[in-house]
Amino acid sequence: MSQDTLNFIFIGITFAIYIGIALKSRATSTKEYYTAGGGVSPLANGMATAADWMSAATFISMAGGIALTGYDASRFLMGWTGGFVLLTILMVPYLRKFGKSTVPDFIGDRYYSNFTRFIAVICALFISLTYIMGQMRGVGVVFSQLFEIPIEAGVIIGAAIVFFYAGLGGMKGITYTQVAQYCVMAFAYTLPAIFISMALTGNVIPQLGLIGDYTANGESLPFLEKINNINTELGFKEFTSSNLSKLNMFCITAALMCGTAGLPHVIVRFFTVKDVKAVRKSACWTLSFIAVIYLTASAVGSFSRVNLVEKLNNTPHAEAPDWFERFEKSGQMKWEDKNGDGLMQYSALDRAEGNIAANELTFGADIIVMANPYMGDTPQWVIALLMAGCIAAALSTAAGLLLVLSTSISHDLMKKIINPDLTDKQEIKWARIASLVSLIIACWFGINPPSAFIAKTVAFAFGLAASSFFPTLLMGIFSKKVNKEGATAGMIVGICFTLFYIIYFQFMGGTSDQYFFGISPEGIGFVGMLLNFIIAFVVSAFTPAPPEDIQKMVAKIHNPKGSGDATH
Repeated sequence: MSQDTLNFIFIGITFAIYIGIALKSRATSTKEYYTAGGGVSPLANGMATAADWMSAATFISMAGGIALTGYDASRFLMGWTGGFVLLTILMVPYLRKFGKSTVPDFIGDRYYSNFTRFIAVICALFISLTYIMGQMRGVGVVFSQLFEIPIEAGVIIGAAIVFFYAGLGGMKGITYTQVAQYCVMAFAYTLPAIFISMALTGNVIPQLGLIGDYTANGESLPFLEKINNINTELGFKEFTSSNLSKLNMFCITAALMCGTAGLPHVIVRFFTVKDVKAVRKSACWTLSFIAVIYLTASAVGSFSRVNLVEKLNNTPHAEAPDWFERFEKSGQMKWEDKNGDGLMQYSALDRAEGNIAANELTFGADIIVMANPYMGDTPQWVIALLMAGCIAAALSTAAGLLLVLSTSISHDLMKKIINPDLTDKQEIKWARIASLVSLIIACWFGINPPSAFIAKTVAFAFGLAASSFFPTLLMGIFSKKVNKEGATAGMIVGICFTLFYIIYFQFMGGTSDQYFFGISPEGIGFVGMLLNFIIAFVVSAFTPAPPEDIQKMVAKIHNPKGSGDATH
């Protein structure tokens, strides 16, 4: 059986499962559409949240970033995992106690202002749209490779699938679909790593193989020494060294951490369980499920780096492995014979004398994970499973983000601000219309992304969340003194500063030598967050204190027992 046939079988089976679950779990009320009825078990919600979290940036792009940049890509590992700890300790129990199903809903009630709620809706739209751009790009990359079609066509195909089961089932359908998607992702990510670890290091556990010895091709030396040697021989810095300044590395990591704790599509997941006790159990399950993939990512990226160089560097193009032609056809890998010797040379050395040319191989970080099992000569069914996992990763997060976008429009804007008399049926109708419009916008940016690197595009969304929602939520939970004027001013300043900085350097020709203290657009959200805090506290100090009932409500939130007792 051909590899393409096997890929289609695996993906077809998983799609049938996802669509079947969506049809069976179709939402019939706003409570089911927004929070799955509030009756999801902690175990199931843990899997669903992990799937929501395992976006294209994590599954496809993070290990690819590690393969290309080594230590520098650890900013994603540290930022995203550390941020989830912040989320579960500082945010979710208290927000669940409050009992509101969306972040703008909490902000609107806590800061007793529909205008503040409106600003929160705008922030949610910017964050979710930026995030979903990366997911749709990931969908496009996977479908492009699978069907050997342009990425643009792949984005459109993926968008149609996401709209079908997300718009139809709401949170109820998404939750149970994501349980299935997590199972696919976990096996799809770890099994290729196990096969490749055994081939390169003789160790069945990839993490131990990474810190063990490289034993392939008759060699025996520490694996990290092997990969450092490969890098330096090709003119790159050591794999375990960094090219980023300490300040920039810190700001990016901090922005990712704080952005994680302010992401609306992750926060809303914890409203699908029945009470705060279930929230804590669900968070523990989520961290456990996330660890399965995050603890494997470094090994996957490192193994990919070694295999890429060993299989392609200085290989005659006429004798290139069959899989290289597959990736060439889709445009994901390219070779340009700069010195006419017919050899594929991968190098950072800018020399064109004799048989040593300037780099002739180009490929994106986002393709490395998909190429990894091909490079490692794993069985065909492992490759097919990985392709199904890549699609599941991009679709699962895209669906969650689409729900946040639709609820921000239908519930927080239409129901809470414009027309409080909307019926449940009308609200769900607006949610589905908003889903369609949001997906069309996301598709355009998926085809024309701010960055070709998925993880970098997603990092912008985390910066926007860190500069807007994280401070506002944290102050709303723990400070009785911050009022509506302070919160509103803080959100506006924080997200505007961060957004304009990103736009200037990504779209308006700004160069790295113009960075504010050397901080890249990925990390500027941390500065925006500090501005948010400062502005909020200063403005609150010079404007009237929050009403007494709001201050009492904040005091009640600090005791996260039960659900909904703190609402007013």
